Amino acid sequence: MKKLLIAAGLLAAASASAYAEDVTGKLVLYTSQPNADAQATVDAFTAAHPGVEVEWVRDGTTKIMAKLLAEFEAGAPKPDVLLIADMVTMESLKQEGRLMAHEAADVSAYDPAIMDKDKSYFSTKLITTGIMYNTNAPMKPTSYKDLLKPEAKDKLAMPSPLTSGAATIHMTALTSNPELGWAYYEGLADQGANPQGGNGGVYKAIAGGEKLYGFVVDFLPIREKVKGAPVEFVFPEEGVSAVTEPVAILSTAQNPDAAKAFVDFLISEDGQKLAASQGYLPAHPGVPAPEGFPARDQIKLMDFDPAKALEQDQADKMKFSEIFGG
Repeated sequence: MKKLLIAAGLLAAASASAYAEDVTGKLVLYTSQPNADAQATVDAFTAAHPGVEVEWVRDGTTKIMAKLLAEFEAGAPKPDVLLIADMVTMESLKQEGRLMAHEAADVSAYDPAIMDKDKSYFSTKLITTGIMYNTNAPMKPTSYKDLLKPEAKDKLAMPSPLTSGAATIHMTALTSNPELGWAYYEGLADQGANPQGGNGGVYKAIAGGEKLYGFVVDFLPIREKVKGAPVEFVFPEEGVSAVTEPVAILSTAQNPDAAKAFVDFLISEDGQKLAASQGYLPAHPGVPAPEGFPARDQIKLMDFDPAKALEQDQADKMKFSEIFGG
């Protein structure tokens, strides 16, 4: 039996090695990851698959998609694989027939809610949005509804869904919640909230004491708290929304085998440990969270339907503009 187990292990290792050697050629990646994260991701992948040369382009998701749209119109899309911010954008590409399913991808360990059921795109991490507050604030919020209390009047900062993808997903998740809905955003407007810009500006306003409470992506206050910043991040009792930085293979991929290997790497435990080492909450429930985060099973994700969000995107943004005068 011992000999059989050893033989099985050697066979598995040989198969993995052969697979790695078989995947060769150039892989073109378009990504919205920060430069340092993108380079680390590419370096880790090519260490596992040395026969692949990765050519990558990095920009914000909006600009990446504008570039890709122009390439679609010219009939010459360049990337094999996309690694961008959100599932709504991926859902749009899926509905247009722009994505290639990777049916052999192993997602058995993952929450089905964050993976496309047709295996057209795959979440690689959880960048959640909840409540941030300055530790000098008089109230310690535990619920979104706490931001409607008198203590938060004129002390709120929020990123705008008109400029931030994470804020758009957060708006969709909260307004779809029957206990909150659009009445909640109307309440925030009554509290003097003036959503603008992205998450970085919100973080600075609250950390600096200009404002005391607001919505922000988790890693900004969690990372800075460890360094001594006077901030706290709250995973509210209703749950958090999440940008999941999905990866997908284009239907026009020139090197689909390498693209599939890239997807497999990102959703493997090694790929998820890489995400954690970069300070992000891994999507894989079995990979420990970075310092400052609660365990994955203690984090409640709010319901979110990418297809529904895509369908009502423009109407939601118009409603938001009506409420806040944006």
